[in-house]
Amino acid sequence: MLQPNPYRGKLIVVEGIDGSGKSTQINLLTKWLQSRGRSVYFSEWNSSDLVKSTTRLAKKERMFTPTTFSLLQATDFADRWENRMLPMLKAGVIVMADRYAFTAFARDVARGVDPDWVRNLYSFAPKPDIVFYFRVPLDVAVKRILSSRAKLKFYEAGMDLGLSENKVTSFQLFQQRIIDEYDGMVDEFNLTVIDGTTPVQKMQKQVRQIVKEVLDGWEGLPSPKGLAARERKEKAGKAPLEKVALIETIQGGEK
Repeated sequence: MLQPNPYRGKLIVVEGIDGSGKSTQINLLTKWLQSRGRSVYFSEWNSSDLVKSTTRLAKKERMFTPTTFSLLQATDFADRWENRMLPMLKAGVIVMADRYAFTAFARDVARGVDPDWVRNLYSFAPKPDIVFYFRVPLDVAVKRILSSRAKLKFYEAGMDLGLSENKVTSFQLFQQRIIDEYDGMVDEFNLTVIDGTTPVQKMQKQVRQIVKEVLDGWEGLPSPKGLAARERKEKAGKAPLEKVALIETIQGGEK
């Protein structure tokens, strides 16, 4: 099973169903950490060039089974882990991951794949220093998704499972299965639960406070660009960057 992070860097992960607000929060958090002179690397789920064309083709032709889908997603993750995230962690960088192995533990199992098999598949990956689980009621998440997208995708809606012929209904049933898996992992992996219905700026304050406590006293790889910017601000007698970043967050609101 996932072992504690043994590397110099820090690994911070956000998880949750689609429409939970996690991506907005990790983007704000990344910018805030960079403004404080931290070296940060960002990685997101299903973004490896190694399997991108294969994934696209399989989705288009609807060729995936739950097991082959799980294996290809694991390949994507392994490629990003070994070639991107791991070197950054060894160098002392803060790695920010929009989805991690827990996404597979939730989605794959929701598709009927054996939980122990999936967990063993990702056993090479260390346990993150923080895992934020943005929990939202299903109806809230569905409303957010349907208002921001022209239509739901086949696998996103869980149409491969035969839950319903109606794509929205299938999406709701599939996402509820995923929520159940996430909720079951809260104690298993000590996930930090964040109320995803909270206003964006209030959520960001909460997230930043938790991250500050984890990073307290930790010396990672500094960002020359970030440190230079911070020094210029301080010399100019302006507000601290963390205050400026928070003001920008409050003014920007939900994306």
